[in-house]
Amino acid sequence: MNQPDPQQNSSYTTLLVTLVGQDRPGVSADLLAAAAAAESVVLDLEQAVVRGRLLLTALLQPAGDAEDLSDAIAGVAGRHGLTATIEPGHGDNPARRTGRASVVVLGAPLRSGGLAAVTAAIGEQHANIDRIRRLSRDPVTTIELDLSGADVPTLRRHLALIAADHGVDIAVTPGGLARRGRRLLVMDVDSTLIRDEVIELLAAHAGREQEVAAVTERAMRGELDFAESLHERVRCLAGLDESVFEEVRGAVRLTPGARTLVRTVRRLGFSVAVVSGGFLEIVGPLAAELGIDHAHANRLEVSDGKLTGRVEGTIVDRAEKARALRRFAAEEGLPLSRTVAVGDGANDLDMLAIAGLGVAFNAKPVVREQADASVNVPYLDAVLFMLGISREDVEEADRVTGDGETSDAIRAASLDSPHV
Repeated sequence: MNQPDPQQNSSYTTLLVTLVGQDRPGVSADLLAAAAAAESVVLDLEQAVVRGRLLLTALLQPAGDAEDLSDAIAGVAGRHGLTATIEPGHGDNPARRTGRASVVVLGAPLRSGGLAAVTAAIGEQHANIDRIRRLSRDPVTTIELDLSGADVPTLRRHLALIAADHGVDIAVTPGGLARRGRRLLVMDVDSTLIRDEVIELLAAHAGREQEVAAVTERAMRGELDFAESLHERVRCLAGLDESVFEEVRGAVRLTPGARTLVRTVRRLGFSVAVVSGGFLEIVGPLAAELGIDHAHANRLEVSDGKLTGRVEGTIVDRAEKARALRRFAAEEGLPLSRTVAVGDGANDLDMLAIAGLGVAFNAKPVVREQADASVNVPYLDAVLFMLGISREDVEEADRVTGDGETSDAIRAASLDSPHV
């Protein structure tokens, strides 16, 4: 127990109180009751509980004798079996620095070496960690750090190197009000919202799946022009009956966490869009099923009930995806800074670049290197953690609304389930 000596510190006007120990009900109430008895002004108050261990800190300005308040606080600590540290202060609580930012670190598992490297880099950039909280524990561990004195672009560049070196996922975003409020979420579809490549499912019905898959892979790596590769692959579909659309829609498998991600952000008032280099005949019904607001994708030409092997209208390539994001943001009355884009391939790079936050989801190396943040676990709702939404927030929302589904990332839903 450390208490101030009034004889040595007669000029102090505040007391910084720290209580540490096993958490139990009534601690904060008793502390504040003691402060009230001394007619104290509360200048700051913070509490955290980790695995049942309490850390409670208060900055108090007593109206009367500080020694009497110190004795009362010591009594509170003794009754609750806590350790108390009471230090004299001078003046008010210093103002928080500007340059607020949020750093989210995600790992499965999250190793201490990676987190140590992150915190060291933050210090080297002269930013301060003001608060730390856990957003999720299982099947991924996510830690959020609130910073002050940070330059987001500079810190993002430095932490991207650490993410690659230590195998952790990191997102750096502006803090404060920029972290809250309505946004637009725009997602790629193939290998992002769903686990499949739709054109490969279609090609399987034509007996040319391997041929199409090889072209798709080269296009996703950025080795082929997307429009050229699309035309080449679509030609393989010529002659298929249009009934193939219904068969493929039934075979599409959502990525684990897809429903939870869409459901949760819509509860927060977000608008949601999908922009796909795939086909609206598949994407449109899927978007409607999930309650997605906007869908933009290629259209396959059909004549006399058969696919012609051609695409109608403008090709949805990387430039068109970016244009669609801009258009949807304008329609929703949102600036680009309030957009989030998620994708996995080179075709997504332009929309990831212009979004307020571009997230590479289990992406190709070229995409991970250029995106603002990367998620490398197989759960799409891990994107929620990058936005500062905790697992507890998601579970509570599901309980309140009576939603029968459980968060997919929480229960690590079976990858064998076709409609997670």
